[in-house]
Amino acid sequence: MTKTQDRTKVPGPEYVTRMTFEAPQEFCFDWCTDYSPKDAALEGEKYLRRVIERRRDRVVFEDLAEMPAGWSWARYEVTLNRPRGWHMESVGIQRTVVGDYTLTPVNERRTRFELRYRRRPGLLAFRRVPKSERDPQDARMWRKFKRALERDYRASLRRRPALRSGRR
Repeated sequence: MTKTQDRTKVPGPEYVTRMTFEAPQEFCFDWCTDYSPKDAALEGEKYLRRVIERRRDRVVFEDLAEMPAGWSWARYEVTLNRPRGWHMESVGIQRTVVGDYTLTPVNERRTRFELRYRRRPGLLAFRRVPKSERDPQDARMWRKFKRALERDYRASLRRRPALRSGRR
């Protein structure tokens, strides 16, 4: 993946997930783009994540999972556009994915999230999941992320020192 791909040029259906997070835009951006080996637990999945590169404007990581038919591997290159969103491209054994994530502030404490992506078969054949099945899977996964993000945001508010004399 040396050249950035346009999601709209990838063949096949476009998958869209939308929701509103009860947290400010900056918090949502930092939380969603803090790729780490702990992410699998949030999804209820078992894969190994290795972060290869982390810069202010870019993150590269790889996921490896044991599957019934062998190993599944994917490499993700993420271009960060703080705080408005990020662009992700992934090449893997099972699929290639190009997606755009957008965060739009609703007010000081609420952020609208939108994910739009397209996918196509990767290096090896895999069971094609129809759009009617994939959309609910994505929604379930992002609802898990939403609960964790909002829980972490509320915990961060409790950890903040109280304001004194009206000063910050």
